[in-house]
Amino acid sequence: MIRHILLIELNPETGPEQVDAVRLAFEQIPGQIEGVTHVEWGVNDSPEGKNQAFTHCVLMTFKNEAARQAYLPHPKHDALKVIFRPIIKNLIVFDYSL
Repeated sequence: MIRHILLIELNPETGPEQVDAVRLAFEQIPGQIEGVTHVEWGVNDSPEGKNQAFTHCVLMTFKNEAARQAYLPHPKHDALKVIFRPIIKNLIVFDYSL
Protein backbone atom coordinates (compact mmCIF):
# COMPACT_ATOMS: atom_id res chain seq x y z
CA MET A 1 0.00 0.00 0.00
CA ILE A 2 1.03 3.57 -0.65
CA ARG A 3 -0.14 6.62 1.25
CA HIS A 4 -0.36 9.86 -0.73
CA ILE A 5 -0.62 12.99 1.43
CA LEU A 6 -1.42 16.49 0.22
CA LEU A 7 -1.01 19.43 2.58
CA ILE A 8 -2.88 22.39 1.15
CA GLU A 9 -2.61 26.13 1.63
CA LEU A 10 -5.58 27.77 -0.04
CA ASN A 11 -5.61 31.05 -1.92
CA PRO A 12 -7.11 33.72 0.35
CA GLU A 13 -9.95 34.41 -2.11
CA THR A 14 -11.09 30.77 -2.16
CA GLY A 15 -14.74 30.44 -1.18
CA PRO A 16 -16.33 27.62 0.82
CA GLU A 17 -18.26 26.38 -2.22
CA GLN A 18 -14.98 25.88 -4.12
CA VAL A 19 -13.49 23.97 -1.18
CA ASP A 20 -16.61 21.77 -0.98
CA ALA A 21 -16.44 21.02 -4.71
CA VAL A 22 -12.82 19.92 -4.43
CA ARG A 23 -13.50 17.85 -1.31
CA LEU A 24 -16.39 16.06 -3.02
CA ALA A 25 -14.28 15.43 -6.14
CA PHE A 26 -11.50 13.87 -4.04
CA GLU A 27 -13.97 11.74 -2.07
CA GLN A 28 -15.38 10.29 -5.31
CA ILE A 29 -11.99 9.12 -6.62
CA PRO A 30 -12.04 5.62 -5.03
CA GLY A 31 -15.21 4.81 -6.98
CA GLN A 32 -13.74 6.18 -10.19
CA ILE A 33 -10.15 4.93 -10.28
CA GLU A 34 -9.30 1.31 -9.63
CA GLY A 35 -6.63 0.81 -6.99
CA VAL A 36 -7.43 3.97 -5.02
CA THR A 37 -8.83 2.32 -1.93
CA HIS A 38 -9.50 5.27 0.38
CA VAL A 39 -9.58 9.07 0.50
CA GLU A 40 -9.82 11.25 3.60
CA TRP A 41 -10.23 15.02 3.66
CA GLY A 42 -9.45 17.03 6.77
CA VAL A 43 -9.11 20.55 8.08
CA ASN A 44 -6.26 21.38 10.44
CA ASP A 45 -7.36 21.60 14.06
CA SER A 46 -4.01 21.18 15.78
CA PRO A 47 -3.54 23.45 18.81
CA GLU A 48 0.24 23.52 18.21
CA GLY A 49 0.19 26.23 15.53
CA LYS A 50 2.86 24.53 13.42
CA ASN A 51 0.87 24.07 10.22
CA GLN A 52 2.65 26.99 8.47
CA ALA A 53 -0.55 28.21 6.74
CA PHE A 54 -1.47 24.72 5.46
CA THR A 55 -5.11 24.41 6.42
CA HIS A 56 -6.39 21.31 4.61
CA CYS A 57 -5.16 17.77 4.01
CA VAL A 58 -5.98 14.91 1.69
CA LEU A 59 -4.85 11.39 2.51
CA MET A 60 -5.21 8.86 -0.28
CA THR A 61 -4.40 5.17 -0.14
CA PHE A 62 -3.28 3.27 -3.23
CA LYS A 63 -3.39 -0.52 -3.35
CA ASN A 64 0.14 -0.66 -4.79
CA GLU A 65 2.64 1.12 -7.03
CA ALA A 66 0.73 0.15 -10.16
CA ALA A 67 -2.36 1.88 -8.78
CA ARG A 68 -0.41 5.06 -8.08
CA GLN A 69 1.06 5.01 -11.57
CA ALA A 70 -2.43 4.50 -13.07
CA TYR A 71 -3.85 7.39 -10.99
CA LEU A 72 -1.30 10.03 -12.01
CA PRO A 73 -2.25 10.24 -15.75
CA HIS A 74 -5.90 9.18 -15.26
CA PRO A 75 -8.55 11.47 -16.86
CA LYS A 76 -10.44 11.69 -13.54
CA HIS A 77 -7.24 12.92 -11.86
CA ASP A 78 -6.80 15.46 -14.65
CA ALA A 79 -10.40 16.65 -14.16
CA LEU A 80 -9.76 17.00 -10.43
CA LYS A 81 -6.70 19.17 -11.10
CA VAL A 82 -8.82 21.56 -13.18
CA ILE A 83 -10.89 22.53 -10.13
CA PHE A 84 -8.14 22.01 -7.53
CA ARG A 85 -5.23 24.02 -8.92
CA PRO A 86 -7.04 27.40 -9.00
CA ILE A 87 -7.69 27.32 -5.24
CA ILE A 88 -4.14 26.35 -4.21
CA LYS A 89 -1.63 28.87 -2.96
CA ASN A 90 0.87 26.22 -1.87
CA LEU A 91 0.95 22.43 -1.80
CA ILE A 92 3.10 19.71 -0.30
CA VAL A 93 2.85 16.18 -1.71
CA PHE A 94 4.34 13.37 0.37
CA ASP A 95 4.08 9.67 -0.45
CA TYR A 96 5.26 6.68 1.51
CA SER A 97 4.93 2.91 1.24
CA LEU A 98 3.53 0.68 3.96
